[in-house]
Amino acid sequence: MAGASDSEAREFATAFRSFLEWVHSEQDGGRRRNEVAALVSDFLGDGASGLSVVARSLAVFEQVNLQTALNAWSGEPGREVAVHGISVPPHHSPVSLQQLITGEGMPPLRLSAPALVDLPNGPKSTLACLRLAALLVNDEHGRYVVMVIGPSEHHQGLVVEIAGLSVDAAQAVHARLGELRRALNVYRGHVIDVGLSPMGGVTLDFGDVPATAREDVVLPEAVLARVERHALGVAAHRDALLEAGQHLKRGLLLYGPPGTGKTHTTRYLIGQMDGYTRLLLTGRALHAIGSAAELARDLQPAVLVLEDVDLVAEDRSFGPGSSPVLFDLLDAMDGAAADADLLFVLTTNRADLLEPALAARPGRVDVAIEIDLPDPDARKRLLALYGHSVPLQLSDADTLEIVERTDGVTASFIKELLRRAMLESLHDDPSAPVVTAAHTSRALDDLLDSGQRLTRSLLGVGNDPETLPAGGGLGSLPPQRGPARMSVNQRVRRIDR
Repeated sequence: MAGASDSEAREFATAFRSFLEWVHSEQDGGRRRNEVAALVSDFLGDGASGLSVVARSLAVFEQVNLQTALNAWSGEPGREVAVHGISVPPHHSPVSLQQLITGEGMPPLRLSAPALVDLPNGPKSTLACLRLAALLVNDEHGRYVVMVIGPSEHHQGLVVEIAGLSVDAAQAVHARLGELRRALNVYRGHVIDVGLSPMGGVTLDFGDVPATAREDVVLPEAVLARVERHALGVAAHRDALLEAGQHLKRGLLLYGPPGTGKTHTTRYLIGQMDGYTRLLLTGRALHAIGSAAELARDLQPAVLVLEDVDLVAEDRSFGPGSSPVLFDLLDAMDGAAADADLLFVLTTNRADLLEPALAARPGRVDVAIEIDLPDPDARKRLLALYGHSVPLQLSDADTLEIVERTDGVTASFIKELLRRAMLESLHDDPSAPVVTAAHTSRALDDLLDSGQRLTRSLLGVGNDPETLPAGGGLGSLPPQRGPARMSVNQRVRRIDR
C-alpha cells in the first residue's frame, strides 16, 4: 500500500482478512452457522425466534452498578449463569441479540474470553465490568439469554437485552436488575464529581472527603451558625421534622464577591455530612443537573453542590429549544418530593442575576446567606490560618498593620499575600527563611502596585459589581503616589475623589 504507514497497512490487512472469512463462510449453497449465533440458538431452542427481544438502555455511568447487580443476581439461589465473551472484528459496531437470533446482518463473530473494563467502584477500588458478553441463564423463568453491550469505539451507550422469555418475564428480570442496581449503587454515601464527557454524556468520579475543620472556616459566628442550622440542623433532626409534618428538601444560596470563602464553606459542609451522597457540579457539568438530581433522588439522603451558577444561568448552548441551566435546576428542585432528604447548595458571585428567577418560583431556595469580605477580626484569623505552616515572626503591632492595610481584600488575597511574603524571605535567605514584617510589607506593596491590577482582580479584589467605584475599582488604579503604606480601601477612595 503506497503511502500507507505500517500501522495502517496492518489495520487494512486485519479488516480484509475478516472480510474474506465472511465471504468463505458461504458453503454448499447455505450459510455456515456463526459460532456465537449457534451458541445462542442451540441454548434457546426452536421457539426463541417467536419471542421478542426486550432491551433497556442505561446511562453509561451505570456500567459499574450494572456489573455489581449482575454479580449479585448471578449468585442468587436457583440460578445458573454461564458468561461468554463475543469478539467483534475491528471497525464493526457491536452485534445485537436480535441479530444473533435471526442471523441477519452479522459481522464474523467469535466466542472469546469476556472482554472487561476496569472501572472504579469506590475511591480506592475497581471492578472488572463486561464490555460485550452473552449470559446464558437457567432459572425459575426458564432458559434465556441476557446480553450486555457496553460503550465502545462505535457504540457510546450501555444496553441490556433479554431474549427467550415472554415480555412480562423479561421485564421482571430487568426490574430485578434495576432493584439491585439501586440497592447496591456504588456511588451511595460518597463524594462524587459530576462531569460531562466530550460526547455530552454524564460522567461520575469518586472524590475525596474534604478535611476542612470548623475553625478553618473564617466567617462571623452568626453567619456560620446560620449555614450550619439550615444544612446540618435539618439532617440532625430529620425524624422529628418528618413527624411534625415539615419538609426536608431545602435550598441554600451562598452569595458574595469572588474569593470570600463560598467554596471553602461548601467544602466544610460536605465534610460534615457523613452518610449523604454528595454530588459536586461546576462549570460545564452544571448542564448535567437533571441527571444529577435524578441520581440524588435515588441515593438520598443527598447533597447537590452547584458552584458559580451565575456563569451558566442564562446559557442555552444545547440549542434554541433548551432552557437555561437555572431553570433546569429549578425544575429539578420541583421534581423532588417534599419529604426527600435533599439539600441543594448554590454559590454565586452575582446574586442579582439569579434573584428574579428565584423570586418568581418561591420555596426552591429557602435561605440566602451573604459571604461578605472579611472584617478586621476575620482578616486576623485568615493570617493565622494561612500562616500556620509559614515561619512567621510578626509582633502584635505588625499583625495589626497588615490587618489595617488589607481592608477590603478577600481571603484569596491574604493567602496569596503570605505566599509572596514567603518568597520574599527565601529571596533574602534561602537557607533559613523567616517571614518578617518587612517581607509581608514588600509583598503587600507589590500586590497593591498599579501593575498588579489584573492579579488583584483574579484574587477577587475590586471586581464586585455591587461595590465597584466609578472608573472600574482596583483594576484601574493609577500608579501609586503618596504614602507607601496605603490600604486597599484608601486607594479606592482616592479614585472616588
